[in-house]
Amino acid sequence: MKNETYFIKKANARKLNRYQEPRLLSFGAAAAAIVGAGCALMSYDVKTGAFGGIPLLIGGVFLAEALLTLLIWKGAEAQIIKTDDIGRPLRLTGILLFLTILNGNIFCAAAGLALMKKKKNLEYLVGCYMLLVEILVMIISALNVFKPWVCDTFFIGMGVLAAVIAVHALALPLVASHIHGNRADKVLVPVAVVLILSTVTGNLFSLLLGLIILKKCYTEDEYVTTGWIDVVKRLFRSQTAVLGAFVIVFLLTVSICANLTFDYGIAVDNEYSLILQAPSLAYPFGTDDYGRCVFTRVVFGARISLTVGIVSTAISIVLGIILGAIAGFYSGATDNIIMRVLDVFMAIPGLLLPIAIIAAFGTSIPNITLALGAGAIPGYSRTIRASVMTLNDAEFVEAAKACGAKDKVIIFKHILPNSMAPLIIRATLGIGAGVTAVSSLSYLGLGIAPQIPEWGNILKAGSSYLETNAYMAIFPGFAIVALVLAFNFLGDGLRDALDPKLK
Repeated sequence: MKNETYFIKKANARKLNRYQEPRLLSFGAAAAAIVGAGCALMSYDVKTGAFGGIPLLIGGVFLAEALLTLLIWKGAEAQIIKTDDIGRPLRLTGILLFLTILNGNIFCAAAGLALMKKKKNLEYLVGCYMLLVEILVMIISALNVFKPWVCDTFFIGMGVLAAVIAVHALALPLVASHIHGNRADKVLVPVAVVLILSTVTGNLFSLLLGLIILKKCYTEDEYVTTGWIDVVKRLFRSQTAVLGAFVIVFLLTVSICANLTFDYGIAVDNEYSLILQAPSLAYPFGTDDYGRCVFTRVVFGARISLTVGIVSTAISIVLGIILGAIAGFYSGATDNIIMRVLDVFMAIPGLLLPIAIIAAFGTSIPNITLALGAGAIPGYSRTIRASVMTLNDAEFVEAAKACGAKDKVIIFKHILPNSMAPLIIRATLGIGAGVTAVSSLSYLGLGIAPQIPEWGNILKAGSSYLETNAYMAIFPGFAIVALVLAFNFLGDGLRDALDPKLK
C-alpha cells in the first residue's frame, strides 16, 4: 500500500513538472501574500497602537489576490492530476489575475498571462514581461494626475507609453503563433524591428524579444539551436531570476520615462506648505522635511543609482579584462608585476579607496563612478586571469599559436570569449554592490550633493524621522534592497543558466 501511494505521488509530480502554470501560480500567490503582509504591518501606527490607512488597504488587496491565486493554483493542480490538462474555464480566470496589474501586483498578473495561453514558447513569456513592464510604468506615471500640476510633457509621455503598450500587445499573439521551435516566419521581421526600436523607453525585454525573433527568422536549420537563446530559456526556468530581471528592467524603464511624465521640480524644489505630509494618492511616499515628494525623488534617484552602478562596473570590467588577460596569458614577470600592484589596491579596505579619490577630486557623479570602478578592478582582473590561465594550454589555443596567430588575436578572439561566463555572473553582482556603495557614500555625506535626488541622500534625510515619519526612510531603503536583491537573483540565475552541468 505504501509503495502504491509513493508511486502515485511520483506520477502526479511528474505530471505537474511538465506544466509551468503551477509553478508560476504558486510563486505569484506566495509573493503577493508576502507583499500584502508587509504592507499591512507598515500600516501599524505606534502612537495609536492600531492598523489603518492606505498601506492596510493595499495589503488587504494583495492578500485577497494571493488567496484568489492560491485557489486557482490548487484547481489547476487538481485538473492536471485528473485529466493531464487545464480546462478552458480555468484558463480564462487568468484574465482576472492579469487585471491585478492595475494595483501593481506583477506576480499574479504574470501568472495570469501564462495561464491564459495553453501552448507557450520562450518568446511568449518574454513578451508577457515586456508588456507588464510598460503597463506598470504607465500606472506609476498616471499617479501624477493627483498632484496639483503635471509637467509640460506629461501627456506626450503618456501617449508614447500607450502607443508602446499597443505595439507590445499586438506583438504578443503574433510571436505565439508565428514561431515554430527554432524557426520563425519572415513576417515577424518588421515586428522585431519595431520591438527593438521601442527599447528607447528602456524596456530591455523588447530588445531581447526582437533579437530572438530576428535570429530565428534567419535560422536555416530548425534543428540547430543558438547558444545564447538556450541560456535565456534556462534563465526563464528560475522565477527568482526572472523577478530580478523584471525589477531591473522596470526601474530602468521608469527612470527613463520619468523625463517625460514626472516633474523634476517636485523632487528638488522646496515647498514649505507640504512639509512632512503622510502618504496619499498625490504623494504616494509622503513628503520630506522640505516639502518635496519622496515618491518623485525615489523615481529620479533610480536613474543615478543605475547609472553609477552600471558605468562603474563597465569601467572595472574593461580594465579588469585587459589587465587580467595580459597577466594570465604572459605569466612570469608580467603577471607578477600586475598582480602585486593590484594586491596593493585590494589591501585597501572597502570604501576607503573611493573615499580617498572623492576627497582628492571632489564629489560629483563622474568622480564617484570612476572611484567605484577603480576599486573593483582587482576582483575582475583576478577572475579573468584565472580563466585565461586555465585556457592557456587548451588545444584550440595551441592550434592558433601553431597557425601563427598574433597574441592579441589569441587573447581577444579565442580565450576571452570562452572566459565570459564567470565574468557575466560577477558583473551582475558587482552592479548591485555599486548601487550599495554609492548609496553608502551619499548617506555618509561623501557622495551626491544632498539636494539631488539619490537613494542614499533620501535615506539619510529620513533617518532623522524614524520615530515620527518612518516612511521617509522605509521607501528609499526598500528601493535599495529591492534593486540589490534583483541583481543578486539575476546573477544566481545566470550562474545556473551558464553552468554546463545543469543543461
